[in-house]
Amino acid sequence: MKRPVLQRLALSTLPLALAACAVQRPPAAVQAPAPAAWHAPLPHQGSVADLADWWQRHSDPLLGALIVDAQALSPTVAEAGARLAQARAQQTAARAALLPSLDAQASASRGFNEQVRGVATTAQAGLQAGWEIDLFGRNAAVADAARERLAGAQAQWHEARVSVAAETALQYSNWHHCARQLQVAQADARSRGETARLTRESERAGFTAPATAALATASQADSAVRAEQQRLQCEVIVKTLVALTGRDEPLLRTQLAAAPPLHPPEQLFSIDGLPAQTLAQRPDVYAAEREVAAASAEVGDAQAQRYPRLTLSGTIGRGLVRTAGVQATSNTWSIGPLAVTLPLFDGGRRAAQVDAARARYDSAAQAYRAQVRQAVSEVEQALARLDSTARRSTDARRAAEDYRRSFTATQERWRAGLASLVELEDARRTALASDTAVVALEQERMAAWVALYRAAGGGWTPEADAPAAQTSTQAATTPPSSSH
Repeated sequence: MKRPVLQRLALSTLPLALAACAVQRPPAAVQAPAPAAWHAPLPHQGSVADLADWWQRHSDPLLGALIVDAQALSPTVAEAGARLAQARAQQTAARAALLPSLDAQASASRGFNEQVRGVATTAQAGLQAGWEIDLFGRNAAVADAARERLAGAQAQWHEARVSVAAETALQYSNWHHCARQLQVAQADARSRGETARLTRESERAGFTAPATAALATASQADSAVRAEQQRLQCEVIVKTLVALTGRDEPLLRTQLAAAPPLHPPEQLFSIDGLPAQTLAQRPDVYAAEREVAAASAEVGDAQAQRYPRLTLSGTIGRGLVRTAGVQATSNTWSIGPLAVTLPLFDGGRRAAQVDAARARYDSAAQAYRAQVRQAVSEVEQALARLDSTARRSTDARRAAEDYRRSFTATQERWRAGLASLVELEDARRTALASDTAVVALEQERMAAWVALYRAAGGGWTPEADAPAAQTSTQAATTPPSSSH
């Protein structure tokens, strides 16, 4: 009497014993050493703001609105949103494989029935359940891979938004600086035009040689060409902003013209002194790390496919037979069969799948390490550019002011007949070059801030909200806020 009980007990504990033999996966996390500290100086002086709210520190509502429009319209964000929706659906499917399945069946027929020896109506209805007992962790590995890829897709969605925000801000900054360069070029053209007018009058009076007048006229024409070239650059930037944001071009031109000058503060946000903490803010690095974990789970999946599979099924149903006004019903149920599938020969297919999964894991690990190195390089380069522009800023402004004073003095001497036109043009070229260099330096500094914003992850954290499950791809790409 005791032996059957012991046998049933041993049979019931068999899945637990087999589960202890679950396959071993390669490490889900790999080492990617980061430097102990940044080699470039950090922009920590003065008042700093949180990176995620950086755009709000410009006191320019147009910039924030343009970023929101660009993110809503961006095909990159839309594609990332579609990948996120796909990853979420794949995770749901993978998790469902760990649970039993339940199907309903029903049928009805009328015809000759051997049991009643006559024409009868027969009807059946029932439920059929099935469950694959995950002995070696195959389904769990698939679910783990799907979960990791979902986390990576969420990070990539934020990365797409950060990239679009950075590109929009860079183009907006370029337009402001281009407009300032255009003002410098137009002022220079007006100055050269006035010089050419005075020179022509002097030539007509016989006080100036024709060669000198020709030089003044050529200088005026050259300045007009430069001003037109600068205007063209501004036009191209406006067209780019229209393409990024989808705004009506006449409306955008009106809004740009009414926007306040772009003068960001010297210290916009801080960067953590520990590179490892800064890199943890980058969604692309986080996504690469999650891909390593997903590849590790896929190795476990491939290994588990080489081992037996155990499935359990069961049914419950009710049947009805009616003939000549008499009906009979019956109930049925069953547990089983408990089926075992043993892989015996597949020509090396499963072993090859394990090798392929391990190769994908190695590739993901190398890609993650490369992504970390690239992230360190991008932050270092942005910090170096910020430091360089800060060091050059004071001297560049001083040089521009002094060159402008020198040009003004030379112009007065020329009008008094104490300086030649060649001296005047030389002073003018130097002053123009210095004014242009100041604006270009400010543009370079703003570009370095934008690059650092992007290199530092744009304020993203692994706990950042991702879009909830959407019924459409378009809805999945709608940004929850404009902070990025």
